[in-house]
Amino acid sequence: MKKFITVLLSAALAVCCFSGLISCKKTDKLVLGFDAEFPPYGYEENGEYVGFDIEYAKKVCGNLGYELELKPIDWDSKDAMLEQGAIDFIWNGFTYEGRETEYEWTVRYLDNSIVVLVLSGSGIETLDDLSGKKVAVQSDSSGEAALEENEELTATFDGGKYSVEPDYVAAYEKLNAGGYDAIAVDVGVAKYLKSTDASLVILDEEVASETYGVGFKKGNKELCSKISAEMEKVGKDEAFIKGLCEKYGVDYNAFLLK
Repeated sequence: MKKFITVLLSAALAVCCFSGLISCKKTDKLVLGFDAEFPPYGYEENGEYVGFDIEYAKKVCGNLGYELELKPIDWDSKDAMLEQGAIDFIWNGFTYEGRETEYEWTVRYLDNSIVVLVLSGSGIETLDDLSGKKVAVQSDSSGEAALEENEELTATFDGGKYSVEPDYVAAYEKLNAGGYDAIAVDVGVAKYLKSTDASLVILDEEVASETYGVGFKKGNKELCSKISAEMEKVGKDEAFIKGLCEKYGVDYNAFLLK
């Protein structure tokens, strides 16, 4: 009798699922790894994680039926976390150039450049003016990669080298306190910081140019392709993308998937 009731209930549940009377769809979860000190792409505001990349990722993953978990990470640990499966992908102003073969990559969605941020009145107006100056950058960032490649520029810095900080917020605080003369940083971050502090100046000369993409563990081609295709679809939603750009101070002309 119990067996009969079990079979009957299972059949009834199947009918309800098929007819749509109840939802039987299992929502898959994806874990997004990001630097929570990287405005305007990913950061904490009023106890909530926000940013251009955060909202873009929520839209893309939501459209595909995924539940999205936001996981702040130590940027230096990103590769280990990806390998261990602690995160599914990195979507956080993640530079493609120099990492081409290290990850499965989506389409690139944003043009970026590495610029230099200084305080107004510092007397620093060009890259040549950085000679003898204390320059900082975020550890293992695209900014650090740009300085490593530009050995001629780096050799002119104080001590012939640059200093590293765990994130750009820490570097900015030390710049304001007089610990550094300049910061090499992604232009989007520089513009965000400048919007909150009128004493900051962005030099006209760029250190390097690059593009952003979303990085997955090598071999995870299926998920990468799925996310990439949806990124392109969402990218065609002009109202949504322009709204994000306006909200977070990102140049719409730098968006590549229009």
